[in-house]
Amino acid sequence: MSYMSIQEAMNKGSGEVKLHGWVYRERKSAKVAFVVLRDSTNIIQCVIKKDAVPEKVWDAAIDSPIETSLKITGEIKEDARAPTGFELAVTDMEKVGVSDTYPITKDQSTEFLLDQRHLWIRSRRLTAIMKVRSTVFGAIHKFFRERAFHEFAPPILTPNACEGGSTLFEVKYYDQKMYLTQSWQLYAEAAVFALEKLYCISPCFRAEKSKTSRHLSEFWMAEMEIAWAGLDDIGKAAEELVAFIAKEVIEKNAEELKILERDVEKLKKIKAPFPRLTYSEALKLLKEKKDLDVPWGKDLRTVEEDKLMELYETPVIVTHYPKETMAFYKPSDPNNPKEALCMDMLAPDGYGEIIGGSVRDTDLDSLKKALEKEGEKLERYEWYLDLRRYGSVPHSGFGLGVERVVAWMCGIDNIKDAIPFPRTMIRFRP
Repeated sequence: MSYMSIQEAMNKGSGEVKLHGWVYRERKSAKVAFVVLRDSTNIIQCVIKKDAVPEKVWDAAIDSPIETSLKITGEIKEDARAPTGFELAVTDMEKVGVSDTYPITKDQSTEFLLDQRHLWIRSRRLTAIMKVRSTVFGAIHKFFRERAFHEFAPPILTPNACEGGSTLFEVKYYDQKMYLTQSWQLYAEAAVFALEKLYCISPCFRAEKSKTSRHLSEFWMAEMEIAWAGLDDIGKAAEELVAFIAKEVIEKNAEELKILERDVEKLKKIKAPFPRLTYSEALKLLKEKKDLDVPWGKDLRTVEEDKLMELYETPVIVTHYPKETMAFYKPSDPNNPKEALCMDMLAPDGYGEIIGGSVRDTDLDSLKKALEKEGEKLERYEWYLDLRRYGSVPHSGFGLGVERVVAWMCGIDNIKDAIPFPRTMIRFRP
């Protein structure tokens, strides 16, 4: 008989099964020992009776501290009193890897758990989050591939800034200076004239001196670029992508959402299309509904975004932010040069911006002026400016912050738990 997962054994429901996993909980008396075994699929209560098993099995049962790895054989049956509704009457047990005294116990600080992340990642909570994260990644791939997008891998080391030089991580590259990528975008714009519809999921790096629950120094972005497309096109793609991700998570992670105590009814409301409003309309709403008077031209901070999203139960797309606050590649709206042809998607319940996107400026002189205004040397961007010299066409794209979406899907309050090993301004271990 071959080994099966705990979930497979529970699906079988009765009869003899062979399991392997780790001790999640344990307690014992003089005659009975209880071991809650965990694997990647679930947990199950295992009962070892001293008078029903060989002495070596009993010895193993009473000396298997938390996180000891075991091979167990026994009879499975339903039992409503057990933690997951099933119990295993053990007939044989073998220790595989003995565990020292496990350092993680109840009610330990967040910082301690982050220090012990290499062990804490085994917790049911983080395991559930990582499963949702896997579903989110899979949903992104599925969404774009079903729509004939090509996956395109960008370089991680780059000589150029994309989102402003102040947040670049500098890297020694032989005898030269290079930087960790902030976004794939400049390279995607090169490839869009070949592939027309492309996407990636890739790590990005921002040296932002921020200690908030929404920021990471290393994170993953799902980005797309599409030729012949405008602002409405990428807005529609963005809302369809987010709605698709939510649908996949609801369908595939019901048990994980229960463990995380996520209100699934909120996720069921995530259906395209989403409300859309301009930056100016957002300021008007904040003033009328939330008594917040934000001067036109000021970027929306976390507090303004949160107050705005108290008015909505689904994501909202905000367009036409002030041109002056935007990156060099975002063009002015021909109908109002003070506004940029750009968009952000804001999530409800305090999760903030999850997507940022724009039309890309195709005017060579405009791009040069914008780069010079930001203090950039044009010769470093000559390759990028070439894209406007050789058959440029209208094109647009966006980037989705994967960890922000994972945090929102899971209903967790800190983005650090949405990635296996978080990197922030003050945390770079383990």
